[in-house]
Amino acid sequence: MSIGNTPDGNSPEDERPFEDDRAAEQPSIGRALRQARITAGLTVDDVSNATRVRIAIVHSIEQDDFAPCGGDVYARGHIRTLARAVHIDPAPLLARYDADHGGRPAPTPAAPLFEAERIRPERRGPNWTAAMVAAIVAVIGFVGFTMVKGDGDDSKTQVAEGSTPTTSKPVTKPTVTKPADPKPEPSDSAIAAAPQDKVTVQVSAPDGRSWISAKDHNGRLLFDGLLERGQSKTFQDQEKIDLVLGDAGAIQLHVNGKEIADEFQPGQVERLTYTKGDPEVG
Repeated sequence: MSIGNTPDGNSPEDERPFEDDRAAEQPSIGRALRQARITAGLTVDDVSNATRVRIAIVHSIEQDDFAPCGGDVYARGHIRTLARAVHIDPAPLLARYDADHGGRPAPTPAAPLFEAERIRPERRGPNWTAAMVAAIVAVIGFVGFTMVKGDGDDSKTQVAEGSTPTTSKPVTKPTVTKPADPKPEPSDSAIAAAPQDKVTVQVSAPDGRSWISAKDHNGRLLFDGLLERGQSKTFQDQEKIDLVLGDAGAIQLHVNGKEIADEFQPGQVERLTYTKGDPEVG
């Protein structure tokens, strides 16, 4: 019997608890992401540039600290994005996160958002065409009334000179009929018509909040921050707008005066590019 063996013949390494083996086989979410990043030969800066997730948040997630994400929806979106960037399946990590944090958050209902957009086109501005027509008709009526009144004055002069007086009929003012206001043609979107020589993108967060990033065609950063609930941002460029949406399910887009009807999921990270011709007709 060797000195290093226990009385039952097993080595000391065989006496390790079974739970330690399971823990070694199932690393934490942050540790799994970090190991996959190192295996892929990527640095934290590389992952941050590829995913648009800030360096501080990448470090926190790799240390299993999800507080800087700002909530479960954002944490799940970051986990999914980082897992894809380091070439591993995000589903087991998301399942483990849901188990540790009380389950998957319920999706935000989309019905109020579309209902609000249908109400906006009913806003009408002053109808200047109808006002001009009414003014022209009024001027014509005034001129006609002045001419008829002048004829009446001539009749009174003839009576004063001694001719047989005649009873003149009372002057009737011409009836001015105001034309009916033409109904405006319905617009394709809830926002005003955008200029055709530029690309115009409006990003709104009607029922939630989301981190967004916007750049012009030169790569210049137009906005990088959190869009709070009820806020909106509008971006314009001569050629294109590049967008990154941290939680696409909370965002409503209007591009070149038209609503984008894509159904994004809560927590979904989207990278979008729009030009002057978007959205395509048909």
